[in-house]
Amino acid sequence: MKYLVAFAFVAVVAMAAARPEDKYTTKYDGVDVDEILKSDRLFNNYFKCLMDKGKCTPDGSELKRVLPDALKTNCSKCSEKQKTGTEHVIKFLIDNKPAQWEALQNKYDPEHIYTTMFRDEAKNHGINV
Repeated sequence: MKYLVAFAFVAVVAMAAARPEDKYTTKYDGVDVDEILKSDRLFNNYFKCLMDKGKCTPDGSELKRVLPDALKTNCSKCSEKQKTGTEHVIKFLIDNKPAQWEALQNKYDPEHIYTTMFRDEAKNHGINV
């Protein structure tokens, strides 16, 4: 599963070709990702949302809604902040929450299409998928 959060979370792409209406909302770009990652309670709420096992905040719902498209399009509609945040979250998940990372991969990339497709790019960013 490429770059998750929120979504991300996701990848580095040429943004010049995309029109503003082809972008994801930046309404939630001010969310403090580190605050979520540092808090087991907040992290678990977002994780449960993404896994369809709990309620979603408005930003969690938006992440869950755009995640499949972001994976398919290499995050071409993401803002730079969303791409950076996604990279940060994925690295955190791989390094600190491997069981949750695996569960998210199984749900959003069960055939490992995106993981395989973006493996080299992730390594260039210091992420070992």
